[in-house]
Amino acid sequence: MKRMEYNNPSSSSSPASKTVASSAAKRTPYLYQAVWRWHFYAGILIAPFLVILAFSGAVYLFKPQIEGYLYRDLLQIQQPASPRLSADELLDYVKREYPGTAITSFTFSDDSKAAVKMSAIRSGTMSTMYANPYTAEITGILDNDKTFTSYFKKLHSQLLIGGTWANRLVELAACWAVILVITGLYLWWPRSKSAVWGTLLPRLSKPGSRRFWRDLHAVPAFWLSICMLILIATGLPWSGVLGGQISKLANATHTSYPPYAFSFMGKPESVTVTKEIAEHVPWATENLPVPASAAGRYLPLALQEVRDIADKQRIELPYTISLPQGETGVYTISSAHTRPVHNATLHIDQYSGAVLTDVRFADYGILGKAITLGIALHEGRLFGWVNQLLGLITCIGIVLIAVSSYVMWRKRKPQGRLGAPGRPEDRRTTRVLLLIMMLLGLLMPLVGLSLIIVLLLDLLIIRRIPSLKHWFSA
Repeated sequence: MKRMEYNNPSSSSSPASKTVASSAAKRTPYLYQAVWRWHFYAGILIAPFLVILAFSGAVYLFKPQIEGYLYRDLLQIQQPASPRLSADELLDYVKREYPGTAITSFTFSDDSKAAVKMSAIRSGTMSTMYANPYTAEITGILDNDKTFTSYFKKLHSQLLIGGTWANRLVELAACWAVILVITGLYLWWPRSKSAVWGTLLPRLSKPGSRRFWRDLHAVPAFWLSICMLILIATGLPWSGVLGGQISKLANATHTSYPPYAFSFMGKPESVTVTKEIAEHVPWATENLPVPASAAGRYLPLALQEVRDIADKQRIELPYTISLPQGETGVYTISSAHTRPVHNATLHIDQYSGAVLTDVRFADYGILGKAITLGIALHEGRLFGWVNQLLGLITCIGIVLIAVSSYVMWRKRKPQGRLGAPGRPEDRRTTRVLLLIMMLLGLLMPLVGLSLIIVLLLDLLIIRRIPSLKHWFSA
């Protein structure tokens, strides 16, 4: 059977052949047509968002190298012969030299020539201060919202707009991208065992032709399909709707942090969770309830004493110590380590130094471990520069796939119409595929909501306005 191109498969069959063909054979081109129609509309709607996500994600992959170069004077210091100052001496220096500044956390590096990173609130603005650990001198102060990579992070997660709606648009695009990959694989699937060109290898003999652009779209999409699905899946735990459901499922089934994570007490009744009071917390323990310190029994611990506890508990550097909030607050030691197996989250009584909570990577449930490793993979830090390179290739591939699809569409688009694939004549095929899409919508709520909106627009507006109906026709 000849390899089927991205055109109307039903148009190649004569009325006579349709009459004698079996019903199963008839449904095949109808199914192809229906899948292509869904693939087309999904691509038209979300391709621009995918280009933005791929571009911003590609830049953010190299955050360590970019920030290491741009802010090298802040991050790196000349190591003097004098011994390191204690954490409390650094804190006292900031309080004395920068009155009105509230330090919320310290991040200590495993590099002896690295500055100590301090999160601070200055005049109501979240900032990051860098201190020389040998002299206490502040090497620089950055506004958290104005760093180079924070711009791309906001572009990647909120399209620079900010707020809930922008975040939901990003999640919607990511979820529809899953459907794009699945439907694209169906359209790519070779109808002939000998169809190598155009499936595994692109046909580049006629540059600029529609076949040329079709192969630049389909062949890279096939080779990168697994990478794209993994990239999407590892990013969804951060999403607002589906990510919240994943987190609830993990916590309810104890596949994130274990029920025995509380060493000195039963499960806290507090509604405060770790991500609300601490920084650089691993995903698996973000929603870990926070215990309370036993106020009034002792004088508060010095910050250096908390560092000593971290060393005694064998917490791998780099790690962050978040300071207590209020009289019953706790010190939180957290390590969202470059190597996830070293992740740790500890809550320390600020008076007695008792370890109230101690959760390590080994304590995570199966979902917690899988998502933690997935996030490290998504951020390009699971296996070094090779991970970054693989992520970069995937991002470049996504841009190429989106651009080639646009060119391909423009080459076939009729004048005055959208140029969408026509509806298949077999209504049963359409209904079955719609049912499958709705089931996917149950798994991805924003997809389900968008499907309902699109169907209502089609039934109530597009089909009732002749000019719109003509524009959306095949």
